[in-house]
Amino acid sequence: MDILFAQIQADLRSNDALRQSSALLQALQQSAAGRDISVIAKSAVEEIVASPASAVCKKLAFDLIRSTRLTPDLWDTVCSGVKTDLHFPDPDVTAAAVSILAALPSFSLPKLISDCSSEIASCFDSPSDNLRFSITETLGCILARDDLVTLCENNVGLLDKVSNWWARIGQNMLDKSDAVSKVAFESVGRLFQEFDSKRMSRLAGDKLVDSENSLAIRSKWVSSMVDIVWKKRSALMARSLVLPVETFRATVFPLVFAVKAVASGSVEVIRQLSKASFIAAANATAVDSNAEKLVGVSDLVTHLAPFLASSLDPALIFEVGINMLYLADVAGGKPEWASQSIIAILTLWDRQEFSSARESIVRAVVTNLHLLDLRMQVSLFRRLLLMVRNLRAESDRMHALACICRTALCVHLFARESARRGQKPLTGTDIISLFEDARIKDDLNSVTSKSLFREELVAMLVESCFQLSLPLPEQKNSGMESRVIGALAYGTGYGALNWTEPALEVVEVCRPCVKWDCDGRTYAIDCYLKLLVRLCHIYDTRGGVKRLKDGASQDQILNETRLQNLQRELVKDLQEVNTPRILGRLIWTIAEHIDLEGLDPLLADDPDDPLNIIIANIHKVLFNLDAAATTSNRLQDVQAVLLCAQRMGSRHARAGQLITKELEEYRNHAAADTVSKHQTRLILQRIKYVSNLPERKWAGVSETRGDYPFSHHKLTVQFYEPSAAQDRKLEGLIHKAILELWRPKPTELTLFLTKGVDSTSIKVPPTAYPLTGSSDPCYIEAYHLADTNDGRVTLHLKIINLTELELNRVDIRVGLSGALYFMDGSPQAVRQLRNLVSQDPVQCSVTVGVSQFERCGFWVQVLYYPFRGARGDYDGDYIEEDPQIMKQKRGSKSELGEPVILRCQPYKIPLTELLLPHKISPVEFFRLWPSLPAVAEYTGTYMYEGSGFMATAAQQYGASPFLSGLKSLSSKPFHRVCSHIIRTVAGFQVNLSDPVCSCRPACSSSHL
Repeated sequence: MDILFAQIQADLRSNDALRQSSALLQALQQSAAGRDISVIAKSAVEEIVASPASAVCKKLAFDLIRSTRLTPDLWDTVCSGVKTDLHFPDPDVTAAAVSILAALPSFSLPKLISDCSSEIASCFDSPSDNLRFSITETLGCILARDDLVTLCENNVGLLDKVSNWWARIGQNMLDKSDAVSKVAFESVGRLFQEFDSKRMSRLAGDKLVDSENSLAIRSKWVSSMVDIVWKKRSALMARSLVLPVETFRATVFPLVFAVKAVASGSVEVIRQLSKASFIAAANATAVDSNAEKLVGVSDLVTHLAPFLASSLDPALIFEVGINMLYLADVAGGKPEWASQSIIAILTLWDRQEFSSARESIVRAVVTNLHLLDLRMQVSLFRRLLLMVRNLRAESDRMHALACICRTALCVHLFARESARRGQKPLTGTDIISLFEDARIKDDLNSVTSKSLFREELVAMLVESCFQLSLPLPEQKNSGMESRVIGALAYGTGYGALNWTEPALEVVEVCRPCVKWDCDGRTYAIDCYLKLLVRLCHIYDTRGGVKRLKDGASQDQILNETRLQNLQRELVKDLQEVNTPRILGRLIWTIAEHIDLEGLDPLLADDPDDPLNIIIANIHKVLFNLDAAATTSNRLQDVQAVLLCAQRMGSRHARAGQLITKELEEYRNHAAADTVSKHQTRLILQRIKYVSNLPERKWAGVSETRGDYPFSHHKLTVQFYEPSAAQDRKLEGLIHKAILELWRPKPTELTLFLTKGVDSTSIKVPPTAYPLTGSSDPCYIEAYHLADTNDGRVTLHLKIINLTELELNRVDIRVGLSGALYFMDGSPQAVRQLRNLVSQDPVQCSVTVGVSQFERCGFWVQVLYYPFRGARGDYDGDYIEEDPQIMKQKRGSKSELGEPVILRCQPYKIPLTELLLPHKISPVEFFRLWPSLPAVAEYTGTYMYEGSGFMATAAQQYGASPFLSGLKSLSSKPFHRVCSHIIRTVAGFQVNLSDPVCSCRPACSSSHL
């Protein structure tokens, strides 16, 4: 191998272009085989990049550079070579040099862009199609990067130049070359897509930036490009039609985004975000009326619609369909636009070449299902339900299922309310009819099933009903969710209990779930029983069916009658329950809410009498000694049925007689332990007391509260069972999908577009901490920004030269400890700073990922070279030095001299920066806490006082009070780390456990 590498290096040193290109191809083959080519890369930089060579050799050399890592010194050589090539007379060589700009590291690119701005601008005017293509493609990739935006903040001249480059990219969409036109469309579309989809704090880059100016700069670019596309939309549509059909797809999104931004008015808010002056606002596009906006949208739809029917490219059909759905939501949009797109997208389901994108097809359809008219929603519903069932990705399946369940509730409510207002009723819009598919019914009615889909469906339907019972989110003036919120508000009539009508149909459809055998899983059945308990409490089924003369409406009487009949059916199902843990819970659910006074006394001796069946199943639970601890919780089941026995015996005389007989037998049986015997004796005394004094039945009866006291969470010893793990996983997936759909956390862009620019949206800059002393020759202070959702941390450093001399070179080395890692896999980061003037601050930053929740920190070293010209080389004192960098250092002859090393104090990342709060209700908190898989050696509780609206769960967004409280704990001398935090409405309990035991938080509050 050494002989081969020596031959390659010898060929690179030759002046023969053919030998050089052959050597570079061999080096690329070795790199593709996974071999270390750092020595060859060094030779390629010195002999090809930094020297005159052919365009082919330059291109191959840059490809070789992309496949390996270079030292900062070699990157300086590359930058020098690129500067020289920008003046080269051959445009192909210049195009090759321009293409490497996107691969330059963030610490080298800004200076090169600033120094060569005039040469870069001249590339747009080149007669060479290849050079115009290269400059358009490269700048489209790098102009929105955070390091360049940060440079533009401090350099107004460069900001104007970059803005002009964006304008030139926009003009290139009409370039005579098809390749240049296509890549210009792609660049503009990338700018729009990143602005629309990513968080404002880190658009299009790898760093977390705290400055509001970066948002303003990008908003300026986006608004200017929207104006260009809107003004030239007719010419751009005509240009896209003459492009090759395989490149037409790149032209769709830029046109759609710009036209919708103008038609919806969001471009005005984007202009406000850009902090544009009044002159710029006056020069902006002025749209005369809503009619002109609608005409622009209609023209674009007319331009795109033919490709839905005539195109043979599945990717093009999907792209056009998705973007037409995006346009259908504009004010004045027609349902036909959405129906054409959805029908075209659904035709891709059976296309073999598009089979891997079925998740995208279903997600696109179900997300925009509300744009269709009611009849088409009903006709597509069953087909979509079967499509969702066949999805493989869990997150996509859950999101689609949440959309379908919300659509079912929306269709039911909207159709019922329309019929009440005198419109012709539409058949098949009720919940029962929507889920009447034969395969779905068979799955629901079968006792066992290998698929988890039926459990997901039942749990998602129930959770959707609970979301419907909460106050609907604030309705926006525009946006895709506004139609759904409006339809739900129209269907419920803003009534507090109108949500119970579809919920009643849900419990009727899902009734067979109580008979399922789910291999120990109970989450779906518990969800069902929880909704049933809530409905029984609301309609007060214990008191029987109300009458007209008591003030009940016809709908209320009908609903109460249906609920009473459902209870009778569930009583019969008690004998067919196949999950031992569910039997006691179902008995409690029925016994607490059944109307005992409404039972027929003539059927007292009938085995099918509901009371006799309930008593028989209470006997079954009390005397069941064969159930294993893993399948049932006998202690909880016995307590539940004993409580039911006391309340039933106190409410009804015949029930009291039957229960007294059962309890007397149980108290004298070996199945009863000492505690149960004492409890049984107390219950018998209460029943006897109530039977003698019926007017004092309150001693044994309490009012229903609508709360379901059971949970699928098992005890700590059962935590690691497969069924318990599957229940927790299913619960997490469903809750995540429900919250993302019903209560989405608004992005910063959404807040800006809905509430406008407000001073409350300005972030408070973090506090910087010094890492060096005041007497050190280089002063460094640092602060960090963390993104717990993506698991990223950016360390921002400010370096000041405190000496009276100009330092020609300063190296900043950053090492990591704990769970931090560099994105490129290297063990350390090196930033080379040149020509540090005295008292002049210089900024640099490092972004790392976080792999898990544990203590971590940054370790910074400063190396500066006061003895420049002396022989010597410093290889660093990191043990895990990158072998490629070490080889390149051994091969180089540095003349910098021995460095002076300053070891800064470590920068520790607070654990509170890595936490994700898990929001649950207080009831769920008390159920979940005992089941966590950790032995708490030390437990502390942090409480905050709150009152009124701020202390309730209605506060959806804003700064979380528990994180601010925990920051005060970070300075305390705890010897245990916080493993998980569970958030409740009125407090937060912190579990402190030994980090050595490596216990994982159950509630996923600290996963990254």
